[in-house]
Amino acid sequence: MPVGYVRGLGRSDGGVRESAARDHVSFWEGQARLLDWRAPWDRALRWEPPRARWFEGGRINACYNALDRHPDKSKAAILWEAEDGASRSLSYSDLLSETERVAGALSSMGVSKGDRVAIYLPMVPELPISMLACARIGAVHTVVFSGFSAAALGQRLQDSGAKALITADGMYRRGKAIALKPAADEASSGLPVERTVVVRRTGQKTRMGPRDLWWDELEGRAPAVPVESSHPLFILYTSGTTGKPKGVLHGTGGYLTHVHSTFRWAFDIRDGDVYWCTADIGWVTGHSYVVYGPLMCGATQVIYEGAPDHPDPERPWQIASKRGATILYTTPTALRMLMRRGDPPARFDLSRLRLLGTVGEPINPEVWRWYHDSVGGRRCPVIDTWWQTETGGMMASALPGIEESDPKPGSAGFPVPGVALSVLDGDGAEAAPGQRGYLTVDGPWPGMMLTVWGDEERYEKYWSKYPGRYYAGDYAVRDGDGHLWMLGRADDVLKVSGHRLGTAELESALVSHPGVAEAAVCGVPDEVRGEAIAAFAVLREGATCGRDELVSWVREKMGAVAAPSRMHIVPRLPKTRSGKIMRRLLRDLAEGRGVGDTSTIEDPGAVSDVRAAIGRDMT
Repeated sequence: MPVGYVRGLGRSDGGVRESAARDHVSFWEGQARLLDWRAPWDRALRWEPPRARWFEGGRINACYNALDRHPDKSKAAILWEAEDGASRSLSYSDLLSETERVAGALSSMGVSKGDRVAIYLPMVPELPISMLACARIGAVHTVVFSGFSAAALGQRLQDSGAKALITADGMYRRGKAIALKPAADEASSGLPVERTVVVRRTGQKTRMGPRDLWWDELEGRAPAVPVESSHPLFILYTSGTTGKPKGVLHGTGGYLTHVHSTFRWAFDIRDGDVYWCTADIGWVTGHSYVVYGPLMCGATQVIYEGAPDHPDPERPWQIASKRGATILYTTPTALRMLMRRGDPPARFDLSRLRLLGTVGEPINPEVWRWYHDSVGGRRCPVIDTWWQTETGGMMASALPGIEESDPKPGSAGFPVPGVALSVLDGDGAEAAPGQRGYLTVDGPWPGMMLTVWGDEERYEKYWSKYPGRYYAGDYAVRDGDGHLWMLGRADDVLKVSGHRLGTAELESALVSHPGVAEAAVCGVPDEVRGEAIAAFAVLREGATCGRDELVSWVREKMGAVAAPSRMHIVPRLPKTRSGKIMRRLLRDLAEGRGVGDTSTIEDPGAVSDVRAAIGRDMT
């Protein structure tokens, strides 16, 4: 059996690709009918480029589909683990009861359909409950990552016009209790936030003002309110090429249809599965594949609050073993960190794992193989999924739930059924197999964003580069077998002596060296070549390779043009609290500039380490 072979069960999804290819609109209608609708739609799709409205006239409620409709509410929904050792198990009945209570309390505060509610919470069960409570009454939630500063939170509160805010007294991170309420107070000062609800998490001394309410003292009960299919479900802010974050606005019916379908197809979810997606709910992966996707499918899942390597790097394996995880969905960044520390210790039983997935960035083939061999025991398929905040759900992936496939290590596979992806050159022509190009989505799909909140012009720019097509801003290549390979952001493509080099390709070449655990590259100005490559590598424990060896390795793997002009070996890379490498910060350090805002950095000491390495290597 080939490496990574995937056998689809095809229990109720036989012929999915064939059906989608015949008529993608009718196909998506069939997928939508797997959800519970209060009223049927009059029109499946209104497509007036670049705007689409799916299932017009249909009425639906996201919370009802996530909780109320499941017949067995005694089933475990959330198995919660915390960094400080706390744990909880909540059934679907528990979630529904709490959600009804919070939804009723929000209604009694004057929050109604269309009002925005900001949520600034750590990874505790109250976070998905808050989202579902908003959806239950037709309010629009905007989740703000708990690692963001007061200034970042305030910017999102102001832009969204949030009427209420849900936060906590604090959270735990790397063994420390970190206060959240003071940041929430600072952020909402002077803004029209009428009520702040506070979850007791750390027991820290907390100042409560006249507009503040404790979560456990809320009272109420609210039924699920059906809303029109295109009614806004949430705003999620994401970074762009400008400094101001974009408020990506997603609707209800189309989004739920896309996420419900792709979750089933990708993870082949079965009774008895224990699913664990390690993403923070503050990001879109947490929205789609921690909250809405798993709960709509009645899955049991693990949610973890805390740093993945605290108190030690064995924490993920300990949790997976304790909870009997069968599906693990995580990021290449997390895998590289774990790979650096060695294989999972034999004392942790990972034998129940049957499916592995990755998300967030292209995965290096070397990391893919370690994930498959050392974590999955060579028996678990590994799927690499590509999608964005703006797309709502997966757009390309191997799909064990509906088909047999043989994933290639590091490839995102094929577009999901009902979605058409192209790789185009700069003139808009289809790129030849093996030729790098720009990834586009050809026409509408159900999970697509409605618009950018308060900025229609910014939304239209997604469709302006190639009229009628959504420009993803990513660089990709399609091989001779039709498999898609993601090469990173198009604005992360370096141009060295007229040659285009994707940062993901360069980093993958470095990480393929047996002594390298993690790598990041950026471009620095060069008078002759226009741009030169600065590379940063974190070595595996015990590795002794030097800078010259790593430069030679890249030259051998990719050619002389790809050889880094500057190679720095560092003990750690600066990352955000969500685990993403801060390449912008590396570029600033490489060019000797000030690093600017570092409020989202996980470990500030990494900046000093990189600066010291640059200073040492440049002398």
